[in-house]
Amino acid sequence: MRRTTAGVVPGNQLLPALIARVERHDAARVVRLLEPLVLDRRAERLRSVIDRRLASVQVVFDAPHDPHNGAAVVRSCEAFGVQFVHVVERKEKFLAAPSVARGSEKWVDLKRWSSVDEAVASLRADGLELVAAEAEGDLLPHDLASIPRLALVLGNERDGIAAALAASCTKRVRVPMRGFVESLNVSVTAAILLAHATRDRAGDLSEADRLRLYARGLYFTVDKADEVLKDLA
Repeated sequence: MRRTTAGVVPGNQLLPALIARVERHDAARVVRLLEPLVLDRRAERLRSVIDRRLASVQVVFDAPHDPHNGAAVVRSCEAFGVQFVHVVERKEKFLAAPSVARGSEKWVDLKRWSSVDEAVASLRADGLELVAAEAEGDLLPHDLASIPRLALVLGNERDGIAAALAASCTKRVRVPMRGFVESLNVSVTAAILLAHATRDRAGDLSEADRLRLYARGLYFTVDKADEVLKDLA
């Protein structure tokens, strides 16, 4: 079983200690200390990628079971500039395989929820429309680009999206297929839908989130960054 495979870690161990180590400090102060130690081309690369990242497209993964799928979804989110990934945990804790995530976990913000109601309330408060990825959805992938702010809801590999969460979705989208198989791997579905949902969107992170992510990027770039930041309290 992949959940017991060597190298699989709980979702709350996907670099949170390192991220927390830098984000406990004021981001502007971190930038002032670390930016002079980074090559100009690296700093420009960080700013360029961060400027294109999105808060208007987010992902909700409902009770993922396979750690490889969980990591692959995180990787797809990072690749398409999706900053916020939400995981609803029920009977099982979210596990992920860092060997599949390939460092993408450094750049996304992972939020774990134990309650569907709390997750939905938070997403709606952020102005996001919940859109379920389902085989019988009425929307096609390209339709996602016209939804101003959306949370793409992905279901459990075996059971799909739980009834309570599905009921909170106002739209449903499908990936059209022409073969004999009835479904795609959830991580493949995520990648296809995110490619369409994020296409042509301008980056829209808040200034605070951009600064926070830039400070994080500098921290991961500078050798012995902790030594440089040790006097910050």
